[in-house]
Amino acid sequence: MDIDFKEYQLSCELRGHEDDVRRICVCDNVGIATSSRDKTIRFWSLDASDKRMYLSSKLLLGHTSFVGPLAWISPNEEYPEGGLVSGGMDTMVLVWDLRTGEKVRTLKGHQLQVTGIALDDEDIVSSSVDCTLRRWRNGQLVEFWEAHNAPIQAVVKMPSGELVSGSSDTTLKLWKGKTCVHTFTGHTDTVRGLAVMPGVGILSASHDCSIRLWTLTGQVLMEMVGHTAIVYSVDYHASGLIVSGSEDRFAKIWKDGICIQSIEHPGCVWDAKFLENGDFVTACSDGVTRVWTVHPDKVADSLELEAYASEISQYKRSRKRVGGLKLEELPGLEALQIPGTSNGQTKIVREGDNGVAYSWNRREQKWDKIGEVVDGPDEGMNRPIHDGTQYDYVFDVDIGDGEPIRKLPYNRSDNPYDTADKWLLKENLPLSYRQQIVEFILQNTGQKDFNINPSFRDPYTGSSAYVPGQPSSMSAMPAKPTFKHIPKKGMLVFDAAQFDGILKKITEFNNTLLTDVEKKNLSLTELEMSRLVAIVKILKDTSHYHSSSFADVDISLLLKLLKTWPVEMIFPVIDILRVTVLHPDGARVLLKCVENPNDVLIEMINKVAATPALPANLLTSIRAVTNLFRNSSYYNWLQKHRSEILDAFSSCSSSPNKNLQLSYSTLILNYAVLLIEKKDQEGQSHVLSAALVIAEEENIEVDSKFRALVAIGSLMLEGLVKRIALDFDVGNIAKVAKASKESKIAEVGADIELITKQS
Repeated sequence: MDIDFKEYQLSCELRGHEDDVRRICVCDNVGIATSSRDKTIRFWSLDASDKRMYLSSKLLLGHTSFVGPLAWISPNEEYPEGGLVSGGMDTMVLVWDLRTGEKVRTLKGHQLQVTGIALDDEDIVSSSVDCTLRRWRNGQLVEFWEAHNAPIQAVVKMPSGELVSGSSDTTLKLWKGKTCVHTFTGHTDTVRGLAVMPGVGILSASHDCSIRLWTLTGQVLMEMVGHTAIVYSVDYHASGLIVSGSEDRFAKIWKDGICIQSIEHPGCVWDAKFLENGDFVTACSDGVTRVWTVHPDKVADSLELEAYASEISQYKRSRKRVGGLKLEELPGLEALQIPGTSNGQTKIVREGDNGVAYSWNRREQKWDKIGEVVDGPDEGMNRPIHDGTQYDYVFDVDIGDGEPIRKLPYNRSDNPYDTADKWLLKENLPLSYRQQIVEFILQNTGQKDFNINPSFRDPYTGSSAYVPGQPSSMSAMPAKPTFKHIPKKGMLVFDAAQFDGILKKITEFNNTLLTDVEKKNLSLTELEMSRLVAIVKILKDTSHYHSSSFADVDISLLLKLLKTWPVEMIFPVIDILRVTVLHPDGARVLLKCVENPNDVLIEMINKVAATPALPANLLTSIRAVTNLFRNSSYYNWLQKHRSEILDAFSSCSSSPNKNLQLSYSTLILNYAVLLIEKKDQEGQSHVLSAALVIAEEENIEVDSKFRALVAIGSLMLEGLVKRIALDFDVGNIAKVAKASKESKIAEVGADIELITKQS
């Protein structure tokens, strides 16, 4: 259909999600589906009493982490009211029946976050950060292949039957079956979103802030530039219009390569999709889905439009700075009721969305309005701007050694020592360079009369700072920033044990077996019980770990109990095994059993993780595996079985049990340290994904979140997955952590934020 372009206006807002709305799926004329960081999918149906509005008619619960891509299954015999396919950070692809609102299939196979879903007739094709495309048929995996050498961010099916994928390797690829028939090169950063333009080709949205239109032969027909940050999504309408959503908070409408309208949002625009009638829908980081229309009868009423304008104004006000302060922190007009203290005294107050300067008129005892200011009176100078604020000076500071030029803003009214302190902290540079910065400021501003404090000593080293002869150069500064909590070195273990309690519980369970006629044969003999007591005695005597030893039969006894005792009774046995692996000889003897074809540890993990899993079994087994990291002889085994181990314990990240949360986070952190050492990129990606899931959890214990964040920061700093982390919104995770009231969470959040800013 053709549309004579008119300005889009707000039609309605869909509120219900409790966190970022990440993706939108237009479900024919049936409704709209949205996915969210809050782990849910909502289906919105048209309000029968008001065709402009949508109501949340279904809430789909099943993912254990944030949900991303969605695909619509049109009503058919199997799904009479239609169905949905969803992918999530939890690596799962789920199929939903909208009639019941229940998931009917769980497609498990991806190792990392699912990023894209396309329907190919009856098949489902999914893409993932694990670099693969997977094809599913009737709930079964029928084929998969490594399609790119970096995370895949999107996949779509062309009307002609081919698939197109977009990746962090900056390319698009055209697939016929598993054969790549063309690679599209041109973008300079991650390809994040794809959309089909029927009869023409494919649209791509990129982190390089551009949108491109390609023919299927790889020719670029059009490049659309206008966004100022990552472009997350793009979509096409039969009218010829294109819509895009970006981190710059704008949804943009394009016609023939020209941006014809920009619509501001109070947050990042994760997704934008057209409805059949030419209206479009946006997904925003403020948790709200919005419908925008060109149809007069669908425009929101004046109160709703005013409320949205106010929301935008409030958002901008909260980020606008005047005189170095947030606009919202300035006093209101009521401050002018307080008389000034001297003639000509200046005061800046908030009037609407602006800061306005007033001067005290002592003779008439009133405040005279001077005018609107950005950063205080500018004395008629053409003042430079930095981060949206005017300053008297913005210096270029060259730290050297290939580091980017840094900006140092300064006002003549500022205290140079305060400026130096704040700047060094912001740039994460040593405070020992405070005096050097002060000298630089004073000599480049001509403030010769400022009283320099030559006695300043660095609070950490006690030494004075070197003052260079050429103040315009700061090449003497260290090039590398310092971090408070990363990278993590060494392994964490769980070595505390209540041996008396453990033996008491084993004795209790053994007596239960003795009284059960059918299970009496599983009980311990007196000799075996005494042998168990002897094992515990060895483990208690930590001062003789270097000389004490275990016999093969000791370990065999523990493994026999793990294999034969009822699953609800094995947790105290696992607890003994947990401490045994910290004993040098105990670890050596156990290793022989692990290296056998019948791997006893993998058998144990599979046994305790089987549904329904008992918290006590999970807790002791996850701690036992975590303790294996103490002994380098197990490193190859831990690396080889990484996928099985992390998958088995993945449910612990969302467990209400705080001890389980902490144990799982510790396992993740140890894996991060190991896989950085092993330079295992695939493994690092898996661990990063698991750590991000923990960091995203709201109801997570502080130490658990801290260890997950340290794992993320360490993997980004010293591992091979920084780009993957940046692709998946680690900046937002760092920002949230940095704002935490818990000091160590805030500190590691600042560490991660600093890494994101490094080139």
